[in-house]
Amino acid sequence: MIVAVSFPYTVFLYLQGGRCEIVKLLLARGADVNGSSEHGTPLHLAAVKGHESTVEVLLEHHADVNKVVPSNLVTPLKAALLCASTPCVKLLVQAGADVNDVNNCLARAASEGLTECVKCLLEAGADPNRPDECGRFPIELAAVYGTREDVELLFPVTSPIPTVADWSIDGIINHAKLERMQLQDEDVLNTRKSDLKRKGDEAFEKQDYTSASEFYTQALKVDPSNGKMLASRSRCWLQLGDGQKALEDATRCKRRCPEWAEARLCRGQALMLLKDYEKACEELSGGVELDPQNDEMDKLFWEAMELKKK
Repeated sequence: MIVAVSFPYTVFLYLQGGRCEIVKLLLARGADVNGSSEHGTPLHLAAVKGHESTVEVLLEHHADVNKVVPSNLVTPLKAALLCASTPCVKLLVQAGADVNDVNNCLARAASEGLTECVKCLLEAGADPNRPDECGRFPIELAAVYGTREDVELLFPVTSPIPTVADWSIDGIINHAKLERMQLQDEDVLNTRKSDLKRKGDEAFEKQDYTSASEFYTQALKVDPSNGKMLASRSRCWLQLGDGQKALEDATRCKRRCPEWAEARLCRGQALMLLKDYEKACEELSGGVELDPQNDEMDKLFWEAMELKKK
């Protein structure tokens, strides 16, 4: 006798092996299609293994196509890209996967030379002008790690990048390769990072937040793990009213600097802008514990508490 079971624990091995018929049987017997574990949902597991038929079955049973794994923010779409499964990517996009979520899947596809995935994501409305967490645009990633065809696909829909003097397909490819070579020179790297940070700080002081964000973005290409630079760019997004981008940068900053109170403040401010007052309270409370003397954070915490009650 087969009884109702809970996904994904009981069927983890079946998903790993792409045992589609057994998955169908378990679903018919009441298995939870959106049950979660530390590995994600069944859809995450099937997508990361590239099991197209199993992904299709799970989607037919209304699996949550945009479910996020809390520990690493991976969605089923990102999972499919991790194993370079174009069929799974297409199925997920057709089912309504968010192509502009926190994972920036277009940048991932461009960096892996997944031409068909790049096409699919662009057709679904993926933003070609959104940099990855290191400040690199999809077209730059395609120029270094992908193929010329990827660059040609992205070129007509990408806004000119100020630092690229020759805005042409060949110009972008040459610029990206030269930039990568320069980043291997430590002296050039340190000088450039310092200069870009200074320009970003100056633009921020002048309340030119768009220019400041661009300078910080370029600086993050040089030093992708710089948490303080991420916090600075997060503040730019706050001033520009883009709560989602502010939250993304603040979250990455917190990952890199978990004991830095300012990272918590940035996340709290972004969550306030997004009107998620409950999470803002949690974040700011943790920040106050790290820095009890931070009056700005304390004030914002109580403000969030009041708004949470309404």
